[in-house]
Amino acid sequence: MDDETLKTYGYVISSSYREKSVKSLYESNKIPTDLAEDIGIRSNHISKVLHELKDCGVAECINEEKRKNRIYRLTPKGEDIAKYMEE
Repeated sequence: MDDETLKTYGYVISSSYREKSVKSLYESNKIPTDLAEDIGIRSNHISKVLHELKDCGVAECINEEKRKNRIYRLTPKGEDIAKYMEE
């Protein structure tokens, strides 16, 4: 893992919400409501978590033009981090 991805990994694991979100998104693409339910936090907190993951290049929205039911997935960098967390 390169230094930049390692720094991002450190950022992700410094928050249990970010860490759980990455693990959940690694299983499958999700809409925010399902992701919040999956990791056990209120849905109003998930938008902040997803924003943080998008900003650091770990997650992306594949239908940004939608107002509701946006679908999120991990980027290749996010997948690398998720694999590293499983080791």
